[in-house]
Amino acid sequence: MNIVLGVTGSISAYKAAEIANQLTKDGHDVHVVMTEGAAEFITPLTLQTLTKNKVHMGEFDEFDPSVVKHIDLAEKADLVLIAPATGNIIGKIASGIADDLLSAVAMAAAIQAPIYIAPAMNTNMYLNPIVQGNIEKLRSLGYFIIDPKESSHLACGTTGPGALEDVEKIVRTVELAGGVAGL
Repeated sequence: MNIVLGVTGSISAYKAAEIANQLTKDGHDVHVVMTEGAAEFITPLTLQTLTKNKVHMGEFDEFDPSVVKHIDLAEKADLVLIAPATGNIIGKIASGIADDLLSAVAMAAAIQAPIYIAPAMNTNMYLNPIVQGNIEKLRSLGYFIIDPKESSHLACGTTGPGALEDVEKIVRTVELAGGVAGL
């Protein structure tokens, strides 16, 4: 499968390296799109080394004038996985906002590729009724949500829901989805 892996600015961003590595080892072509916030937690070089593909960040970093990057990435994607997904990116996608590369790719891919979103954030943020409403809206529109762990000790010291689901479960979910879809 040709997978676009979106990585956002969560402490769980380091787990994106494990996800990218496993998907690549399993034979998938993984193209990473990072937000600026994600680059504060993990370097693009790490993900580039693991996937053997250029990591995309800037919406206007067009290196090939014959290609519009966000459209090209979206059209080539068999599946989009955003892991970890912050409340910010979830809100953008649910509201139809495409003001960075990742949200633009998600908007452009939504018609032709399944989009899987794995939230990761503080318990209070995750349980916020606005975030929950955005998640339910996305579900109702056909997006697939890989729910966070029901309860975990989070980096902020809180215990509760919000921690990124286990890497193995995320990878298995995505690969099963590709198998079911015949990708």
